[in-house]
Amino acid sequence: MDPIGLVDSINDAAIKIDSGRKGFAIVGEERKGRIAYEKGIAEALNAFKEAQVSANPQIIITAEYTFLTQELNLCDPSDKNALTSLKSAIESFDDAFRCLEVVENHVIYQEVEKTYRRHKSYRFKGFPKDAFHIACASHKARLSNSLKTVGLDPIEKSLLEQRTLNLTTAQNSYAQKQKTALIAP
Repeated sequence: MDPIGLVDSINDAAIKIDSGRKGFAIVGEERKGRIAYEKGIAEALNAFKEAQVSANPQIIITAEYTFLTQELNLCDPSDKNALTSLKSAIESFDDAFRCLEVVENHVIYQEVEKTYRRHKSYRFKGFPKDAFHIACASHKARLSNSLKTVGLDPIEKSLLEQRTLNLTTAQNSYAQKQKTALIAP
């Protein structure tokens, strides 16, 4: 998997999706808009499926982070709710990237793990529910809320469902990294 190619594909797909949505609103450009929208969704879906197949939490959240960043860049400045949500998601994933760095050093991670409560609500499959898990869970909730939108286009629904699956895969793969870090000598 080429992470740079994946990022480029996701950026391109997000631009096509946005262009297509804007094309829907222009009389006489609806067909071009629909074509760009569908092509963007298909490209994004393929990229997110490729990321999931990697089962690499770094690649999966890089894909999601890239898509969110592009959505933020394309977001209408007057859409305060969307801007707030996108910025919050991006900040959460910034924290998740830091977790990925720490979990790679088993000595540090074993010490950090001691700071997490043992109660099940602070655990994911027995491992610390750190910023990585919190970012994924929060974003899955955002995507789940989007899936509840009345009249959601079926192709966009499939993209939202794939992104949700990716976050579950990322959490499970990250839990394996946590396990490895915690059992290392």
